[in-house]
Amino acid sequence: MRRTIAHEIASEGVALHAGRNVRMTLAPAAAGNGIVFRRSDLGDREIPALYDKVGETRLGTVIDDGAGASVGVIEHLMAAVAGAGIDDLLVTVDGPEPPIFDGDALSYLTLIERAGLHDIESPKRALRILKRVEVRKDDASAALVPASDFSFDFEITFASPAIGEQRMHWVFSNDGFRTDIAPARTFGFVHELEMLNKMGLARGASLDNTLAIEGDVVVNAKLMRFPDEFVRHKILDAMGDMALAGAPIIGRFEGRRSGHTLNNALLRAVFADTGNYEYVAQN
Repeated sequence: MRRTIAHEIASEGVALHAGRNVRMTLAPAAAGNGIVFRRSDLGDREIPALYDKVGETRLGTVIDDGAGASVGVIEHLMAAVAGAGIDDLLVTVDGPEPPIFDGDALSYLTLIERAGLHDIESPKRALRILKRVEVRKDDASAALVPASDFSFDFEITFASPAIGEQRMHWVFSNDGFRTDIAPARTFGFVHELEMLNKMGLARGASLDNTLAIEGDVVVNAKLMRFPDEFVRHKILDAMGDMALAGAPIIGRFEGRRSGHTLNNALLRAVFADTGNYEYVAQN
């Protein structure tokens, strides 16, 4: 059956890039509505959380309605929504992004758990990958490959020894997402912060919500929850981006230094050819 939340729930916090307080409300939605974002500060304009609504991917996944309304940095919330198995949800924000909270997906998942889950008497379908689809740029790549479950093979490489090379294979489960992936925090480099601030970005980033890397060290390493937290967060991001397919995926995601841009390009490539996928009933 399709799933939404049982009760409306609200919270507020600082937006990562805008740097101002944003109020967010999660509300139940009818079967078939999908995940929809609403901008209450822009006359309740709504944007479906779908891959073809993505208009920007520089420092987060941004969806827009093509007429000036957008919602950015949705990937952490979308990962939590997918991790909870939610198909239909209305997300209302009074600003340009959801709150960043702890820079993870666990903050959103905790809200969802407080709201409770509600199954709807309506059939649920999944997107089964039928053949390998891959996109590349320079030394980065992202692919979806036929598999019997939803899993991730991810590999990252950074020059800083604070990250270095990290690899992880992870098979999705609701419980596994909560313990293995959802707690992984976002990260950034201190030397980039001043430039981003001048561009009006990352104004809400802090040592409480972002793992900050300076040279060879993580400045706030005491916040780290895993030794390989960086690759786990990249899986979190990819999971949130793949949730924009509009249905749970049956297939393996393979990422090599992949980010939001390649993740979105991958979904566009999948849907460009109906021979790449099929919809199946999900038990």
